[in-house]
Amino acid sequence: MEALVSFFTENLTMIYVLVLAIYLGFELIANVPTVLHTPLMSGANAISGVVIIGAILLIRQAESTDYLALGLGTLGIILGTINVVGGHAVTNRMLEMFKKK
Repeated sequence: MEALVSFFTENLTMIYVLVLAIYLGFELIANVPTVLHTPLMSGANAISGVVIIGAILLIRQAESTDYLALGLGTLGIILGTINVVGGHAVTNRMLEMFKKK
C-alpha cells in the first residue's frame, strides 16, 4: 500500500495532466460536428505513425528478457498499423466522394 501512495505522490502532476487530457479529448471529440468528423479523424489517424515509431524504439531498447516491454511494443505496432491503414482507407473513401463521375 505504501508503494501505491508513494507512486501517486511522486507522479501527481502527471496524473493531473492525464486526467485533464482524457476529459479535454472526450469533450473535443463529442462536440465535433458530423460533417467534420471523417476528415478530422482521418488526419488524426496519421498521428498513429508516431505510435508505431515509439513502439519500434521501445522494442529496440528493451532487453530480450523484458517480456512486458516487448509485448507492449508489439501491441503498439499492431494497433498503430491498424489505425494507420484504417485512416488511409477512410480518407480514400472520403476523397472518392468528391471526384467527378
